[in-house]
Amino acid sequence: MNGPVVVGVDGSPSALAAVGAAAQEASLRGVELRVVHAFLWPAMHAPPRPSPLGPLTGALHETVERIVADAVERARSQASGLPVSHAVVAGEASTVLQAQSRRAQLIVVGHRGYGGFAELLVGSTAVHLSAHARCPVMVVRGRPEPAGPVLVAVDGSPGGQRAIAFAFLEAVLRGTDLVALHAWSTWTDHGEHALGRPVDVVDLVGDVDRLRQEEEQVLTEALAGQREQYPGVTVRPRLVRGRTRPALIEASANAQLMVVGARGHGGFTGLLLGSVSQAALHHAHCPVTVVRSDL
Repeated sequence: MNGPVVVGVDGSPSALAAVGAAAQEASLRGVELRVVHAFLWPAMHAPPRPSPLGPLTGALHETVERIVADAVERARSQASGLPVSHAVVAGEASTVLQAQSRRAQLIVVGHRGYGGFAELLVGSTAVHLSAHARCPVMVVRGRPEPAGPVLVAVDGSPGGQRAIAFAFLEAVLRGTDLVALHAWSTWTDHGEHALGRPVDVVDLVGDVDRLRQEEEQVLTEALAGQREQYPGVTVRPRLVRGRTRPALIEASANAQLMVVGARGHGGFTGLLLGSVSQAALHHAHCPVTVVRSDL
């Protein structure tokens, strides 16, 4: 796909950090960076107008111009020669950026901007886009390890293959290793409806070594196709016995990027974001890219 990398900006420090990450992504991919600012009159505390989407004038115009100009300047300082375009679009940020995602190859946003509830670890725009955008969404958060690997969560679900493919591509573009982490446990909730409690699978099969071998096979098979496509990528499979969310959060401390699917096995099928992707968005120590399986 030859679409641009799109970054949403609102003048917040988080958004400016996202601009830097987006500029890097656009430069690595050899595509245009598109800086997009969405505005609503009430959110900007502007005087009432005959139309809430009327032309930008006066102080509001100066504010918006400064936000966009600062973002463009940051992008060009991060990647010399990078083609950068910009747009100011009337509307709510989530809606505007979701529309932009239809022709983008990646949307980049900060983990939280201005507005909303200060106690939230990640803003509503980041969560909404991760669930609804028509391209992968990178949420810039934490302090990435510049020399670290790309980290991808592997659960063996068919939907997770797009996230794995994206992670391999990122490892190629960044010239770094790929850590593929698959967490497993002998405990499962699958039998809870029948037995009224979680079940220890060892009680059913009686062989923890066999379970470990089966989970290792899940990890191997999940990576096989992409390993063939990207033979130059150094892949470090990690099989972890324990819960997926804490294992990923811990591993993210040494990564430059985490990649997760929007949802995998388990959970409630009606939810667009699973518990693992939600936990990553809220707690990862590095930027997180969420890749939906239906893109």
